[in-house]
Amino acid sequence: MPAETLLTCPHAVRTHAPMTPVRWQVVRRRRETHDTCTLELTPLETNGLVFRPGQFNMLYVFGVGEIPVSISGDPAHPERLVHTIRAVGAVSAVLCRLQKGDVLGVRGPFGSAWPVEAAEGQDVVILAGGIGLAPLRPAIYYLLQHRGRYGHLVLLYGARTPRDLLYLRELERWRGRFDMQVEVTVDHAGTGWFGHVGVVTTLLPRAHFDPEETVALVCGPEIMMRFAAKALQERGVAATRIYLSMERNMQCAIGLCGHCQFGPTFLCKEGPVFNFARIARWLTIREL
Repeated sequence: MPAETLLTCPHAVRTHAPMTPVRWQVVRRRRETHDTCTLELTPLETNGLVFRPGQFNMLYVFGVGEIPVSISGDPAHPERLVHTIRAVGAVSAVLCRLQKGDVLGVRGPFGSAWPVEAAEGQDVVILAGGIGLAPLRPAIYYLLQHRGRYGHLVLLYGARTPRDLLYLRELERWRGRFDMQVEVTVDHAGTGWFGHVGVVTTLLPRAHFDPEETVALVCGPEIMMRFAAKALQERGVAATRIYLSMERNMQCAIGLCGHCQFGPTFLCKEGPVFNFARIARWLTIREL
């Protein structure tokens, strides 16, 4: 498949006005790490929401505010929204304190998606850093549900410490599969960690894939993504086959407020998933 055909997926169709929150209720809350939780939501009104892997929603806490959060659930089951949230601000802190039965507003889905359909017939390498595994999890679900359509499937995941790793049970299940290579590393290990130590890009030499027939999906801190893209190119993966999720500050999600402008683009409208070849020059500009 020519590299130029590996385009991001089209936006999902919404059945509500884009600025109108729809009420969803928390049906399950799970603590992932010391500062991160996962919320599972079901709708309180007719919704019809569908989403593609990589898209995001705006989550609204009534009386507090709203923030963008990537969808981290299974796209095959859009009737139950899943969001993994790190408590780093006022709204995210309240979201992480919500309990079963609480109600919040949801706008979305918004944005572009991981090119999982266009990648059929290729090897797929997934590089995730920290909470960056959450936006990639829907793509992993999709790839595993259609496993026979892809070549090698590789997940390389890194976190700061063992206590910062997400989805431990799923990681163990994925590592137990014979049709998927999973490698995990931490930047700093303590007593009881017997795995790899180092940044996530140090796992690339272990990965089995054909660089000329590979699509790479990358999500994490921007500095990690820059180095990951460079390492993938050094391994032989073309820049046009590398996709990044650029999660920046968004307030309207439809390109009106300008908070997510990145060079000539609005991340909420044209992203968050971008082909690396398209945005590489903007990633090198400090404080853009």
